[in-house]
Amino acid sequence: MTFAEFEQLPKPPEGLRQELRHGKLFQLPPAKWNHFLLQDRLRALLQNAAADTGRVATEFGFRPTQENGYLIADVAVASVERWKSADPRGYFRGAPEIVIEVLSPSNTATEMLDKEKLCLENGCQEFWIVDPTLQLVKVSTPAGRAITYSAGQEIRLFFGGSLSVDAIFMLAEG
Repeated sequence: MTFAEFEQLPKPPEGLRQELRHGKLFQLPPAKWNHFLLQDRLRALLQNAAADTGRVATEFGFRPTQENGYLIADVAVASVERWKSADPRGYFRGAPEIVIEVLSPSNTATEMLDKEKLCLENGCQEFWIVDPTLQLVKVSTPAGRAITYSAGQEIRLFFGGSLSVDAIFMLAEG
């Protein structure tokens, strides 16, 4: 399926979202409450850290490739320059600088590896996989570097500063 065909699809049923990956349509179930709380916490922490250098959003739709892709990041960080240069009548092109996926039971390892590869090949500087069960954060870069962070550690942010793993999982626990 091309992106033009994807755009012509009827609106999905209430609560469902749709992604286009390599020309194939995927229906995404709505986030459960803990998933939403973790997304919101990440958004707030990263927006505070990014300050005036970037914008942070949840459920962020973007086109990593020109022809047959449309993804929705659980959380995304885009520089102010990229944010302002996006066509307000179109779609965000390329992957945001940080794409974060919060694992849920419906995710597969293949899906996460594919999203990571697509994002890192199309502008993403860091792809994060956040595991709420194990309370781990894996951060991958286009250079092939991957570091997994756990309790008591700080994630160094490419735009400056750091983010505590403990702060990320504070709301997800309760």
